[in-house]
Amino acid sequence: MHTSRPIRRLALAIGLAALLPTAVQAADTLDTIKQRGKILVAIDVSHPPYGMLDGKAQETGSDVDTAKLLAQDLGVALEVVPVSGANRVPFLLSGKADIVIASFSITEERKRVVDYSKPYGVIPVVIAAPEGEAVTKAEDLAGKTIAVARGTTADIELTKALKPVSGAAIVRYEDEATTNTAVATGQQSILAAALSTANSVRDANPGKKLAIKITMNAYPMAVGLRKKDPELKAWVDGWVETNLKNGKLNVIYQKYFGQSLPPEMTN
Repeated sequence: MHTSRPIRRLALAIGLAALLPTAVQAADTLDTIKQRGKILVAIDVSHPPYGMLDGKAQETGSDVDTAKLLAQDLGVALEVVPVSGANRVPFLLSGKADIVIASFSITEERKRVVDYSKPYGVIPVVIAAPEGEAVTKAEDLAGKTIAVARGTTADIELTKALKPVSGAAIVRYEDEATTNTAVATGQQSILAAALSTANSVRDANPGKKLAIKITMNAYPMAVGLRKKDPELKAWVDGWVETNLKNGKLNVIYQKYFGQSLPPEMTN
């Protein structure tokens, strides 16, 4: 089994934070956004239904709708900064984006280098395999190859699940789009991904007869922020709370995922 590199990625992120210009670290980002009249939001537009391009090459998806609502409520324009799962944190830390709204799950590893808003959604991460594959637990993946996007929560959970399993191979791709293509073209037949991604790959490739075999975990999803940015965090936390209570964030979730947010989030 190939080894994961979360510690190496984390070290890189920490190194980037240490190298940031003092102005980026010390600035009041909320005030900067208001003065600029625009918020830069990191979104992965290759990860449907969170982010994607429509028939007119316009950004759409649940993350895009969430970012539009946030920008509207803040009274500024929205600029989408395209990212992948692997470079969301570096783009945030380097100042290329003000915040991250890119199916950004809360993990202990990421908490070491970034801050989070209050959760506004959930992301189940699963393993999908052809219907005929007898896979019900991690041990059943011994001798098999699994595709996953590097640096995602699916990567983290898959690495944990397969640590005691000998002979299982993880093939990491740089983003969800490349990972999904690998499964669609038959390079790999087993996929670890967010539930929505796995369902999208299944629906787009009916001949593969993919089925959800294992749910590895369910992560709360939040807005990613730089540390030591209390004004912006306080505003975003208040925004999340308000739009959970008024139902607007639930409407977005229902639109793209066909179900409501957990009651404990909306009550």
